[in-house]
Amino acid sequence: MSAPKYQPYAPSPYSYTPSPHSLSTSISLDEEVKLSTTVQQRELNESLAEIYSIIVTLDFLEKAYIKDSISQETYTPTCLRLLGQYKTILKNPDVASAFKDLGTFKSAYNLSYPSATERLKIGVPATFEHAPTTSSAISARAAAEATQNFITFMDALRLRYTAKDQLHPLLSDVITAVNNVAGAKEFEGRQSIVQWLIILNRMGAGDEITEAQGRQMLFDIENAYSEFYKNLQ
Repeated sequence: MSAPKYQPYAPSPYSYTPSPHSLSTSISLDEEVKLSTTVQQRELNESLAEIYSIIVTLDFLEKAYIKDSISQETYTPTCLRLLGQYKTILKNPDVASAFKDLGTFKSAYNLSYPSATERLKIGVPATFEHAPTTSSAISARAAAEATQNFITFMDALRLRYTAKDQLHPLLSDVITAVNNVAGAKEFEGRQSIVQWLIILNRMGAGDEITEAQGRQMLFDIENAYSEFYKNLQ
């Protein structure tokens, strides 16, 4: 009498074992997996990938600057370019909708990069937060450009400009021009300019400041201009 044959598993009336032939006809391991099926989807994915790379690059840049691995002359324009690219990409409504906000984007893709996060929230390079370390003589041309930028911004406030997309570029021009005045000392109003830049940077493109904020901003910038002018003398 022959020994009974035992199966390695308990048979089930509902069990199904696919044949090699059925697998080969349904799945092709050589077939390219497409992340998008339309041009719009592909462009959106590319834009989100650009934002991802900007965050990573900016974090490395911040750490390199802190460690004195790069000079101010290299850091500042590179940081400005990355911040500009980040803001430009997010001007696209579809990208902005998918991005939502920095915290949501970081959570979705399991990102940390605290140095880049802080720089994106502030919206200006670290070198703009403090006077540049230089002993060069004050440039008359740079001082004149800074003065003009102060006046342009204060005129915009007097004309009741309130939208973030109106005020932020003008105030960025002010701090950039001030930073370009070689030999200028630290002055009391610089931090007021930076703080207002941070406030504007955290607003949405279509958001507006209140009347009270506009009056306070004009007061602070007028005082900053007065202190800046004193340091030129």
